Amino acid sequence: MKRKTYTDKYALNTGDGSNSRGRAEPLYFPVTLVVIFLLVCLFPDISRGDIYQYIDSEGIVYYTNTPTSSDYLLYIRENLSQVAPEPDSMAYDTIIQKAQAKYGIEFSLIKAVIQAESGFDSRAVSKKGAKGLMQIMPDNYKALSVSNPFDPSQNIMGGTRYLKQLLNRYDDKLPLALAAYNAGPGAVDKYRQIPPYPETRNYVQKVMTLYSRYKNI
Repeated sequence: MKRKTYTDKYALNTGDGSNSRGRAEPLYFPVTLVVIFLLVCLFPDISRGDIYQYIDSEGIVYYTNTPTSSDYLLYIRENLSQVAPEPDSMAYDTIIQKAQAKYGIEFSLIKAVIQAESGFDSRAVSKKGAKGLMQIMPDNYKALSVSNPFDPSQNIMGGTRYLKQLLNRYDDKLPLALAAYNAGPGAVDKYRQIPPYPETRNYVQKVMTLYSRYKNI
């Protein structure tokens, strides 16, 4: 199957309603989140994790892990080894492969969400009542065709279906889709970016890190 490509490059807002592509961009990320996203999604190897920053004469900020001139200065050094795949994470691979084939979501992304949500515990229940591997809320059971949230197949297929809906809603902007999976679409729509909730921002970073890790196993 052809690998799904999610939006992974963003121009930073310059403050005048335009971006470096010369057009209005209603959805943008704070500088820190852009750095995190580029770090974990584009540069998965620890040895390549240093991010360099360059600000041009127009105030546009650029980031890279492979600086081409001395104008780039070291901005952040990230240790991705703090988040690693679970050792017993292969039990649901067959179901995940089916979900990938049906909804076109990358295998490694589905696994990353499962680990972040439940640690591969099919009986997991959150304080808010979300259940199963991908922590589906009761209000979503019917829409996602889930009758038993503790059934691994139903949960993974339902959770992947929901993730696909969010990616469609946010034009394949993965950080926004993940933020909506965690905090709800209403919160993302309200702030028009990743909501300023520590839990949600940590969740997005964690999933993106795991996603990068699983792609390189």
